[in-house]
Amino acid sequence: DVMPFARYVQPGRVALVADGPLKGKLVSIVDVIDQTRALVDGPVTGVSRQQIRLNQLHLTKFRMKYPYTAPSRIVRKSWTEDKIVEKWTESQWAKKLANKEKRAQMTDYDRFKLSSARVKRNRARTAAFKSLKVKAARGGVFGKKKIPKTAEKKTRTKKAPAAKPAK
Repeated sequence: DVMPFARYVQPGRVALVADGPLKGKLVSIVDVIDQTRALVDGPVTGVSRQQIRLNQLHLTKFRMKYPYTAPSRIVRKSWTEDKIVEKWTESQWAKKLANKEKRAQMTDYDRFKLSSARVKRNRARTAAFKSLKVKAARGGVFGKKKIPKTAEKKTRTKKAPAAKPAK
């Protein structure tokens, strides 16, 4: 049996604010107010206790254990004990967000350097692939027929120069 959802809106669940003035900050859900709102607190990330709409939150896989409607000092203590910030920075999600931010900060010259580095990488990759392909073809592993190690050069025969018409 596979559960469809493992992330519930519940006290102690760490969430990323996706919209509004707190966008990009981590908060912890302290209490669920109603179907559309939750009471959140982010004492370590600089978010004061406040209500926020659930459609502004992205739930993370992290969850802290603290009593229902715990005060900020207990949320802070639980946050530091569970090393939420460290776990978050190591997560793929945080790394993707950091890379996205880095890309947004790129200058035109940075984009040029990136594109030229890509061209170099792709040329090296293609050269390596082609050399492996030739080795495989010579060994008979790849392709329909064996390619001889020294390909015979075709001898070109010169055509006789066309006779010039007499004047």
